[in-house]
Amino acid sequence: MDLFFLEYRDPLFGIIIFFALLFVIALFSYLYNSHKKSEEHKHLDNFLKQFKTTSGEMESLVSKAEFSQKSWLLLADAFVKSGDYAQAIEIYSQLIKSSQNSKEIMFLLGKTLLMAGFMERSKKIFLELLSKNPRNPQALSYLMLVYEQSKDYASALEVLTPLSELKSDISLEQSYLGTHFILNEPKYSKEQKVSKLLELYNKTGVMNYDIFEYLFRVEPLVAWEYLDVSRANKIVDILWALELKDLNFDIIMKSSYLVELYSAKKYINDAKSSAVFEFDVLIHQMEGSSATLGFKYVCGSCAHEQPFSFARCPSCHSLNSMDIELMIVKDYSRNFYEESNSFL
Repeated sequence: MDLFFLEYRDPLFGIIIFFALLFVIALFSYLYNSHKKSEEHKHLDNFLKQFKTTSGEMESLVSKAEFSQKSWLLLADAFVKSGDYAQAIEIYSQLIKSSQNSKEIMFLLGKTLLMAGFMERSKKIFLELLSKNPRNPQALSYLMLVYEQSKDYASALEVLTPLSELKSDISLEQSYLGTHFILNEPKYSKEQKVSKLLELYNKTGVMNYDIFEYLFRVEPLVAWEYLDVSRANKIVDILWALELKDLNFDIIMKSSYLVELYSAKKYINDAKSSAVFEFDVLIHQMEGSSATLGFKYVCGSCAHEQPFSFARCPSCHSLNSMDIELMIVKDYSRNFYEESNSFL
């Protein structure tokens, strides 16, 4: 017995026991992590079965591992940029199975599905990511985009709640999504929509193009009262398209920009010239000229040009980034009207 206690008190015996305990803990930790990874892979395989394509060619190529993951990601990105979303989706779907960075690749897959127009499948991807990491701002932002493009503005607004905890300012998103929720709500009358849009505008202070497009279309006199004339250039195409009966000259005459705009339109003759080249050309054009004002819509964030106005850039998804560029174009509507009258 004394011999046993001597060995127990021996420092070497203590070191052996210590390392034995470390080995047992490491073994259990390894077995637990292996089991956990196995369960995660099973869950991931079951989840990805929803997105399995009919073609097995890409699956065969990726599984051979002849190229690095980085090479496949570069190839998938090239497919996305060229608009071949189907090939990119298949590459991402196969890479997820063998990648250590499956969450990052799932995010890329969700983005590509969104770009390809597969809203429901994209939504499932982002919800799956958020189930593992609810505080992922990128996944929340793209889930909001999915709901928005699906015209489910109520759900998109709900996503703003957790997103507001991660971002310092969501006023642009509140204004944009709130505007579209109001405009697309069938229960609201015209009067209710006008009232709620003005309330939202006063709350956020955002010069929202969609709000003023609607107000000038249904209640132009109310729109003039709330218009910040110092930012009239942000909706110059809307103002240019207004009919003479919808103008408020008490407000127009207080702004040199608006005076020049409507002098170029020939509604008034108060401006003799303008620092804006396009306005100046139209102010000095001869009577009967068929020139008029045209517009280009350019994103100030990514510089992509769009044929129509936008509140959210279709290319980079930024909000309130639209710049309206002016140009002189031929007035085809005037020529058509004159040619139609020639047959009378």
